[in-house]
Amino acid sequence: MNNPVIQSLRKRRSQYSLGRKVGQSRAEIEALIKEAIRLSPSSFNSQSSRAVILFGAQSEKFWALAGEALRPLVPAEAFEATAAKLASFAAGVGTVLFFEDQDVVKGLQEQFALYADNFPVWSEQSSGIAQVATWTALAEAGIGASLQHYNPVVDDAVRSEWDIPASWKLRAQMPFGSNEAPFADKAFMDDAERFRVLA
Repeated sequence: MNNPVIQSLRKRRSQYSLGRKVGQSRAEIEALIKEAIRLSPSSFNSQSSRAVILFGAQSEKFWALAGEALRPLVPAEAFEATAAKLASFAAGVGTVLFFEDQDVVKGLQEQFALYADNFPVWSEQSSGIAQVATWTALAEAGIGASLQHYNPVVDDAVRSEWDIPASWKLRAQMPFGSNEAPFADKAFMDDAERFRVLA
């Protein structure tokens, strides 16, 4: 299929071997991430997604904080592997921290009480859309990334370190950088198990 959107989605793969040999400047990457999130749809155009873009030492700091938060929780004999994994994320150019603003969600719940139970769900969907849009935009630019979830273990440390508003709820982290390893083949389940087409 030659559809350009499908072609872009095919490039979006998890990259765990990150480096710093990207061809774009920090300003160009920042603009790309901001535009991807800005153009992502959200329920009632709520624009509840928030992002903190960390480059260089700030990104390394995040992964160090993750390690500090995990050390008491991970058995000592297993921590070396955890530390190596975190180091692989820190080896990239930067990290995007994805948040959802709960004040926006609560405001919508108050304004549209009939849909109150749905707004937290729709907020999570908005976040997922922003994440895949960012990931795909980075992939299209030749930048590798993966999606991680060290929340809520790191939430307090992140809030304290970068003065994050209390209403911002951390949902995911995306380390990014140059692709330092090829992608493995991706397996797909059989269409018959996943799709139904009715006419």
